[in-house]
Amino acid sequence: MEWFARLPEDCISEILSYTSAADASRSSAASKELRSAAENDVVWERHLPLGYQEIISKAASPLKYATKKDLYFSLSDSPILIDQGKMSFSIDKRSGRKCFMVGARELLISWKGCWDFIPNPLSRFSEVAKLRSMGWIHIQGKIKTEILSKNTMYAAYLVFLLESKEGLRSSNTVLRLTLNDKSKTNSSIKKERIESRETGKIAKMRGDGWLEIEMGRFYNSSDDEGEVEAWLTEINSPYDKSGLIVHGIEFRPL
Repeated sequence: MEWFARLPEDCISEILSYTSAADASRSSAASKELRSAAENDVVWERHLPLGYQEIISKAASPLKYATKKDLYFSLSDSPILIDQGKMSFSIDKRSGRKCFMVGARELLISWKGCWDFIPNPLSRFSEVAKLRSMGWIHIQGKIKTEILSKNTMYAAYLVFLLESKEGLRSSNTVLRLTLNDKSKTNSSIKKERIESRETGKIAKMRGDGWLEIEMGRFYNSSDDEGEVEAWLTEINSPYDKSGLIVHGIEFRPL
């Protein structure tokens, strides 16, 4: 470690920029000599995802940060609202890859007349969707593949709360990719494929106080251009779903 610390600071920063964010953080704490190099913007610019500048330019509120390291950990710890508050954006703390959540207002929800859109103190969005009364549900969210991190495995999650233990025991999920067919001269031609179709999905508790159900997984390759759609349905259950509160659908790297 001593020989490494004796290298010029810009060389150390360049080397650390090719490590992981966790390694860069550990180097910062290892010694006084490494701290300045490990906290250099050169390091953290490379750990931030491609295209992050354009995304944060759409933030509902201006972002304040002193260094790129501050920005990295701010985005990993506190999602920001973008696109007039319709979506949120954050990054995975381990990999720096992009995470998005589509808010309840932007979801396709069956029988919207049976839902109330209300504020919730736990929500990052201005409103959540609360179901008044119904025995079955269909919830669908979609996102453009171009804004996701490339060459990355993703999962989609329904994020919600329950006021009744019987409200959503399990569910059926479908995840579908609709991509532009680049092999055709007509760009309007689409290719569709079902990435996953599962039944009996069980909810898990998140660290932010919400519940989530995994809706399916897909690989976002460097060539993919189109949309990914995630559906959740529960039709045959006899239990009333009143009190179901939908926060949104999150697309998160694995």
